[in-house]
Amino acid sequence: MKRFHVHLHVDDLNRNIDFYSRLFAVQPARVEADYAKWMLEDPPVNFAISTRGSQPGIDHLGIQTDDAGDLATLKAHAQGAALTLLDEGTTTCCYARSEKHWITDPQGVAWEHFHTLESIPVFNEAVQPATGMAACCPPPAKPASSCC
Repeated sequence: MKRFHVHLHVDDLNRNIDFYSRLFAVQPARVEADYAKWMLEDPPVNFAISTRGSQPGIDHLGIQTDDAGDLATLKAHAQGAALTLLDEGTTTCCYARSEKHWITDPQGVAWEHFHTLESIPVFNEAVQPATGMAACCPPPAKPASSCC
């Protein structure tokens, strides 16, 4: 199964947890001091919010897969379509260890394709050796953009 992913930066976590819990009619599956995530079944969406951004709004979009084979298919499709891809491999982000890669659309919106391997107790870990980027950061859309 594949699940659509949306990650928003918010300025007030508790106010937004209240709003989205009422909107979705369900409490978040995970809440941390700076982060909350809903794993909705209908429609299948991984909807996350965090206070880690520089300004409120969409941080990135994505597709989460339930298995490594689906992730490999998404990667092969992107490569076959000659889309520029940043492959992070195994990395950490949003209290999870995942296998992932990124694609950026013409507007500069980052798209994450990922397969979650396990839950971890921290938002992210140190800089990733494969990319030299801090874990969890979408590829910069423009040189002046900021990361997580």
